[in-house]
Amino acid sequence: MKILLAEDDVVSCHMMRAMLTAWGYEVVVASDGHQAWDLLSGEHAPQLAILDWVMPGMDGVDVCRQVRKVGKEPYVYIVLLTAKGEKEDLIAGLEAGADNYITKPFDPHELKVRLRAGRRILDLQDQLITARTVLQDRATHDPLTGLWNRSAVDDLFVLELLRAQRENASIAVAMADIDHFKMVNDTYGHMAGDSVLRAVGERMLSTVRNYDRVARYGGEEFLIVMPGCDAQMSETFAERMRATIGATPINTSEGIISITISIGVTISAAEDVSFDTLIERADTALYQAKRSGRDCVKVYAEATEVLS
Repeated sequence: MKILLAEDDVVSCHMMRAMLTAWGYEVVVASDGHQAWDLLSGEHAPQLAILDWVMPGMDGVDVCRQVRKVGKEPYVYIVLLTAKGEKEDLIAGLEAGADNYITKPFDPHELKVRLRAGRRILDLQDQLITARTVLQDRATHDPLTGLWNRSAVDDLFVLELLRAQRENASIAVAMADIDHFKMVNDTYGHMAGDSVLRAVGERMLSTVRNYDRVARYGGEEFLIVMPGCDAQMSETFAERMRATIGATPINTSEGIISITISIGVTISAAEDVSFDTLIERADTALYQAKRSGRDCVKVYAEATEVLS
């Protein structure tokens, strides 16, 4: 594990660096408080830090305050190294954000034990962050396909729409539906149907840009949000998606299944259009694609002309 050693005394720094290296730490050295703060606030900052209380520039307590003020993750466990032994001084150091302290001259075994306690706390924090990330992913992603779920993409869609309106830009919305999906489940079973849904999701992701949003919107229906697309671009993207999904049969445990999709597309231009209206328009265009024989793309303008 990487550890920051902030100590301005050359002899003490050399001795402690050798000791920490022997204990298996990757030691990063700072000779003053400003350098220590730069290292702790930068990318790939050490999660363990030993800060001498008295240093040029910023002292160890000031560095503690800055670290806690920013409150970045992952957490930095700080041991304050001090010659101050008064109770009031130690309380001040802990209140500034130090997690532990050790007084000079110190027992190396005591320092080793205190650092080990810090590592246990950091390990627990890493586990909590991992668990939180998993929970966040489950709350925002469809468990079967790994795509955004309906709730999450609705929120993202609203944000993208507001940004498009603010920048006077367009945003394209596509609703896609797997053709005759019920027949797949009835003929091959639901496990095969799940394989089809996963494969379709993967193929959709392979055709979009990295900032487009693809979500499983319900059952065999998918929503694609494409910022900055006009009608021609969105139709081109949708056609590419349709062709990619239908080009190769999907190999499932129950057999090889040919799949096609129908897609309805609409765009918001400079007009002040709502999220619900765009969804409704994309759904109307999807319905027209279904009525036109499936395995095709329809844009909202085409749909309204035919249905009116």
